[in-house]
Amino acid sequence: MHNVYLVSVLSSDKTGLVSAISGCLFDLGVNLGSTSFTILGSGAKFTAVCESESDLSKEDLQEALASLPELSGAEIQVVDFEFSPSPAANTEITHRITIQGGDHPGLVARLTEVFMEFDANIVRLNAEPISNDGEKQYLIRIAVWMPANREHACLASISNTASSLQMQYSYTRLPGELG
Repeated sequence: MHNVYLVSVLSSDKTGLVSAISGCLFDLGVNLGSTSFTILGSGAKFTAVCESESDLSKEDLQEALASLPELSGAEIQVVDFEFSPSPAANTEITHRITIQGGDHPGLVARLTEVFMEFDANIVRLNAEPISNDGEKQYLIRIAVWMPANREHACLASISNTASSLQMQYSYTRLPGELG
């Protein structure tokens, strides 16, 4: 029997959290697919698409995770994953974009609308307030798939948007073929 689950853990942040979760999953014979981990304030969020060839139930998986001392008090959710565990073609990252500067209401919305306008797909996004020499700033990192025929126009539009907000902008084009 082949099971595909989405495992989500929300907990206070602590050293060894990812190791404890991934080690438990490995011991249960679970293979990690797409996985993310992020710090959210003093909390942390681990999310993974997990595949198991055994008859491991959602309940057994959740119970095994809940027994970990590192997850004491954590919110643990295991649900059937209803999507294909294989990523779509427009999820291969072609560009990594960084935008930094003062925080503005609607900042993430304005920037992400640009990607939609150029048929680019945001694969990952991380936005957080930071302190830069004592000055409060906002840092946004975006991993994106961009269609090759719209790359230059999309990057120019992002640059213009960042500039109009007086933010620093940079990008890295990843090697490989653009979509």
